Amino acid sequence: MRPRDTSPEAWKVLMDLMRKMSPEEKLQRAIEYSAMLRRFAAAGLRQKYPQADDREIFLRAAHRSLGAELYAKVYGAELPL
Repeated sequence: MRPRDTSPEAWKVLMDLMRKMSPEEKLQRAIEYSAMLRRFAAAGLRQKYPQADDREIFLRAAHRSLGAELYAKVYGAELPL
């Protein structure tokens, strides 16, 4: 589904490029995009909590990703949020 802010021509170019990629290339891109999104999320948390160390940022990101219930099961009270 084409995003509203993308022209039909640009969308066609993107889809043509995607069709030419091998499954391995598509998987690699997905892994890269996922890592990029994790870095953006961590950067946002670092802005919100400038005094937090790397472990706290990791735990806050885990809480955001997992939700409160699963976070508590996995990490307990290491960082009560």
